[in-house]
Amino acid sequence: MEMRKLSDLTFNELNGKYVLLREDFNVQIVGRKITDAFRIDAAKPTLKFLVDNGAKVVICAHLGRPSGEYVKDLSLDIIADYMKIPFVKDCLEKDFLTDMKNGDVVLMENLRFYIGEEKNEDEFAKKLAEGFDLYVNDAFAVSHRSAASIVGITKYLPSYAGILLDKEITNLDAVLHNPERPLVAYVGGGKVSTKIDVLKKISSIADKMVIGGAMGTTFNYALKLPVGDSLCEKTMARTAIMIMLEATENECDLYLPLDKGVGKEFNKDAERENRDVKDIRDDDIIMDDGTKTIERNIELLKTAKTIIWNGPFGVTEFGEKWGKSSYEFARALAEYTKSGKVNSIVGGGDTVAVLNACGVLDDISYVSTGGGAFLEFIEGKKLPGIIALEDNFKNFSI
Repeated sequence: MEMRKLSDLTFNELNGKYVLLREDFNVQIVGRKITDAFRIDAAKPTLKFLVDNGAKVVICAHLGRPSGEYVKDLSLDIIADYMKIPFVKDCLEKDFLTDMKNGDVVLMENLRFYIGEEKNEDEFAKKLAEGFDLYVNDAFAVSHRSAASIVGITKYLPSYAGILLDKEITNLDAVLHNPERPLVAYVGGGKVSTKIDVLKKISSIADKMVIGGAMGTTFNYALKLPVGDSLCEKTMARTAIMIMLEATENECDLYLPLDKGVGKEFNKDAERENRDVKDIRDDDIIMDDGTKTIERNIELLKTAKTIIWNGPFGVTEFGEKWGKSSYEFARALAEYTKSGKVNSIVGGGDTVAVLNACGVLDDISYVSTGGGAFLEFIEGKKLPGIIALEDNFKNFSI
């Protein structure tokens, strides 16, 4: 990939320059309080580099899906308060630029309050670019979107990959093309239908693939095992069989749930029972992988040099009772990583939330900020945001 990188610029090239920095601050907020600042904190290296080199930094970002309208609860003012930086109430307002000093940082209002952002309207991108000397994309997590602030903007400014974006590409590219083997992939989550291409791709690069959670339930259903009254994509049974056959052809060993944690109602307070997959009853509701599966999944860590994990194995939002398989695996993965036994790559918002809840986020080799972007990159797709930076490198003279 040929693109300009922010880290290659010198003090003289950045000092006094107006920099439009695209970050992904689409963070979890409950009751107007930030409950997960992972993506904000991940932006710090890029911000520090720009500030240390005397740039005048203006951050643009989005929150939620306001569909081109002002929504108070989706204002980025709460993030500006968290970061302790000035806030500009309109992302197309530029009068404040003349008052900025070298090393200043400000945050502009939610880009998606303008419909032109998500529609990648050229006029919006052009107005957004006005007043800036260069653009930096540091928002890997939204680089799979063809938004104006990701793609359109690169037509008007010399454009660079931020430190975080560059780090994401480097780490994920290494896993795809030159992993230390054996490579073991753990894939959880709810739906096979959203991860068909990911599962196929992983089966072609991994030595072993573990499928868990509700997705594992669908695979077990495809093998004619009972699933009770549980989340299961029964229409994806044929697809699941095809993926299993493809894994066999690729000499990738496939592992499915051996047992499940079940209750009689979908409720965090439901009584938990453990049942082998062949013994699931008609009125059982599967909400987690079971103890035998947990032990098997952790044991497989001993066979690996590289681990990819995306997607929890249970209803982790119900806490540790129904997130037991994910929580115990997260702690074990952190221990193996800390001891130098494996290189671990984790991606996906719900999976990262598990790491946070267990207090082991910093013990993982690399935690991606991306959800959909992480999956699309693993699939081997070229992300629009990365393509735009490559095109800018080739076509935009500076």
